[in-house]
Amino acid sequence: MASRSCWVRRMSTRAKIWVLFLSALLVALAVFFVLRGRGATTNAPRQNPDHRGATTISNPPSPIRHPQTTIEGSWPMFHGGQGLLGRAEGHLAESLALLWKFKTGAAVKSSAAVSGGRVFIGSCDTHVYALDLGTGEKLWSYKTGDDVEAAPCVVEGRVFVGSADDHLYALDAVTGELQWKYKTGGQILGSANWTRAPDGQSTWILVGSYDNKVHCVEAGTGRLVWAYETGNYINGSPAVADGQCVFGGCDAIIHVVALTDGTKTMEIDSGSYIAASAAFVEGQVYVGNYGNVFLRADLNKSGAGSPPVANGENQGQDGPATHGQDAHATPSQVVWQYAQSDAPFFSSPAVGAQYVVLGGRDRHVHCVRRDNGEKVWTFKTLGEVNSSPALSGDKVVVGSDDGRLYLLTLADGKQLWSYEMGQPVTSSPAVAGGIVVVGCDDGYVYAFGPKAGEGGAAR
Repeated sequence: MASRSCWVRRMSTRAKIWVLFLSALLVALAVFFVLRGRGATTNAPRQNPDHRGATTISNPPSPIRHPQTTIEGSWPMFHGGQGLLGRAEGHLAESLALLWKFKTGAAVKSSAAVSGGRVFIGSCDTHVYALDLGTGEKLWSYKTGDDVEAAPCVVEGRVFVGSADDHLYALDAVTGELQWKYKTGGQILGSANWTRAPDGQSTWILVGSYDNKVHCVEAGTGRLVWAYETGNYINGSPAVADGQCVFGGCDAIIHVVALTDGTKTMEIDSGSYIAASAAFVEGQVYVGNYGNVFLRADLNKSGAGSPPVANGENQGQDGPATHGQDAHATPSQVVWQYAQSDAPFFSSPAVGAQYVVLGGRDRHVHCVRRDNGEKVWTFKTLGEVNSSPALSGDKVVVGSDDGRLYLLTLADGKQLWSYEMGQPVTSSPAVAGGIVVVGCDDGYVYAFGPKAGEGGAAR
């Protein structure tokens, strides 16, 4: 009995030792995993609202934010649509009020696109921003490699935007996540445009670059379809209509290219290099150049040139009418030239039913008749007008380097309202649902709408 009792006591002692050992081991393991978990939390990739390159694939997605209000109307790309006409549906109130402003990290030279209650705009802080149209709240931002002066283009749930880092980006419009990016050989300062592929099913995106080319890529993949090379930089945006792509270049040429395969259809010598975007509608092209000339060209005409024209009306039966300074021999496609500015045109024209409006570096806003190019009125600001005007009903809205946004009457150019921001407004206004959105060199994005109790929404 005694020996068995000793054995039992020995077993009891061993059991206690094992229990203590196992308990200590479990505690040690628990502490290890807790510390490891804390370390993993500290070192794991954090959510990155800027979606930096491929790292976004392994990071958790940003919380999806939706606009708080639903506002009718859209302005999905630079100057409102594929033809770059600068026309908005509906009307604007006689006087506007500041609704909100959003601060970015640098000057905002980009122009806004508005779609689905969201504002999309770039900044020289290298980001693309999505904001709530009604409140100005940031929904997401995406960081590129350089300044974003180009206006975004919103098509089929994606935001296409170029950067000075030479890339065209495709971002998800809701989340801001990168879908793909396409590298060109130079910076992209103009807005992208779009067209349907010949099969009628897929969509193609077109963008100009400082590599002297317009690139056409598939919207879904970023794969190159075709590229058209010119003789110099392409600063503006291509206009799209009637199966053709029309754009000006720093080679002074108005280029007309077939959308199906990128082959040249026509070239028109404007006489001086073109930094602005052309407006294109019903076979007519409207564009200004650095030779202080604003012109209209008819693509339905053909021919290499026409006799010289003098100051005033042209001297040849088929030549263009010229209003202002003496003009050199011009291609026969040029219907009229407006040369009453003593400075270049960097602004892109807004084309209405009767009138065409654009800004000049002579500090004026110019309005001419669409049919013959005769001056209707000019409005003087205190700075260069590099901003491209927008038309909304019977009103014109445009920014100036004098730091103001102006609202004018289309009929006679009288000032209805202005707002002083204090820094140059080179951004072009977007108009949607009675709201005007514009950037400023002070780093803010501004939204203006009707005062409380006043109308102004699209109808």
